[in-house]
Amino acid sequence: MAGQKSNRQNKAPLGRTVDRPYWILVLSLIIRAVHQVGAAVFLAAFLLKGIDAIPMLYLILAAATGGLLLLTEGLRHRQIFREVSGISTMIKIFILWVAHNAWIPAIPAVLFVFLMASIFSHAPKNIRHRLLF
Repeated sequence: MAGQKSNRQNKAPLGRTVDRPYWILVLSLIIRAVHQVGAAVFLAAFLLKGIDAIPMLYLILAAATGGLLLLTEGLRHRQIFREVSGISTMIKIFILWVAHNAWIPAIPAVLFVFLMASIFSHAPKNIRHRLLF
């Protein structure tokens, strides 16, 4: 029975993929590492006492590398905005925007976005790239 359930999960429709040059893969790994630094400082600015504002360099670093990551993933996954990974990215951006406008408490919102990013970036491929619609 357990094998049947596993086979059903693996047959879920995944988004279309195309080949991308190897150098883009390597570049995306470097961008992802830099993005994690920017995102970590962004999170720390909210969680640690004594930091009055987010350092602008790290805010720009997190936003720019996040956009570049979405671009490099979009080169391979042509239906990224129909997949779990693309929808979760749009949800994260929306939550950050709502928190920035002070419509929800910023600290729990930023922490939630960080946890959400960790979960969805480490989810297995058949979950991360599953088509939602």
